[in-house]
Amino acid sequence: MPRKISVTDDQLISELQSLFGSDLSSGDIRGYCASRDLNYQTVTRRLESFKTDRGRWNLEVTQERVEEIERSFSAPAVLPATEQNLIPDKDDTFVKFGNFNDIKKIIQSRLFYPTFITGLSGNGKTFSVEQACAQLKRELIRVNITIETDEDDLLGGFRLVNGETAWHNGPVLEALERGAILLLDEIDLASNKILCLQSILEGKGVFLKKIGKFVKPKSGFNVVATANTKGKGSDDGRFIGTNVLNEAFLERFPVTFEQSYPTKATEEKILEGVALDLGVEDREFCKLIVEWADTIRKTFYDGGGIDEIISTRRLVHIIRAYSIFQDKAKAIQVCTNRFDDFTKQAFLELYDKVDANFKMPTEVSNEVLPDLDEPSPF
Repeated sequence: MPRKISVTDDQLISELQSLFGSDLSSGDIRGYCASRDLNYQTVTRRLESFKTDRGRWNLEVTQERVEEIERSFSAPAVLPATEQNLIPDKDDTFVKFGNFNDIKKIIQSRLFYPTFITGLSGNGKTFSVEQACAQLKRELIRVNITIETDEDDLLGGFRLVNGETAWHNGPVLEALERGAILLLDEIDLASNKILCLQSILEGKGVFLKKIGKFVKPKSGFNVVATANTKGKGSDDGRFIGTNVLNEAFLERFPVTFEQSYPTKATEEKILEGVALDLGVEDREFCKLIVEWADTIRKTFYDGGGIDEIISTRRLVHIIRAYSIFQDKAKAIQVCTNRFDDFTKQAFLELYDKVDANFKMPTEVSNEVLPDLDEPSPF
């Protein structure tokens, strides 16, 4: 007849761990009881708080801890999803161009169809996705990716809320559970930690290892990624920090759209809308700076010796500066100060040739500028 246990709970646990480790099955315990001539029901009763499933025990995770994790996950996030309106606001200055209609169709279809958008900086990649969601009244969750972005940033983790530990959904889980559009902005800055999204990019949801729960995507969920490169790094060094992305990761995006800068007519329309919104009525200035930017871009693409371009975003910056300072020359100058001296001066010289009424800023006109009538450095 099996004898009664004459050891303490701590001694029992220590002995079982030394023999079988922390994860025990009913077979392990029966073998232990047989070798020690102990009663199986008595031993399992002593281990009740460590039971994780039928016929399974984990000596490092008590039942109380399992229940605590389940309560934490069931607890609301730091800001409950129901209290947030994630539909972007419509921007009256937005002008559709390029791939906008195609991107809008994908979002409108509500099919899971991961989309990659690549193009030079400041040409409206992110803005077009936001405005497509605004027009379709679709929720959008935008994540700005960096080299430091990891699984905890994307999927979520335990956070201290009001003195208690609670599970907090990351942006990816929020998008999954809401059926929202997940916008991964500047995806080519990511490290290999982004591979935690592999199963999500297959439309299969994700298993959360930390809490042992599988989350399925709600209908309408989709992923859109934007980047300045195609995930192959930047050979010319213009986009420092971009990385070569895993080929298997990139292969999970069925389509890639190449976003160019808008045509001159479209860009003029964009700037006129921004200007009117700011109370500035100067269509001629909008036309002139668009012509100027187009000249710079052509020189850049033709390999004319200029290493920078003026983006649509920077033209908008110039219009905003003009609305503040009421001075065209100053608006252009302060918005081109970010470039090196040679490039900045060359840009101002080029604008001087586009606008006959332009007066070079004093601090620049006294400097030696490249003579663009001589053999062009571009």
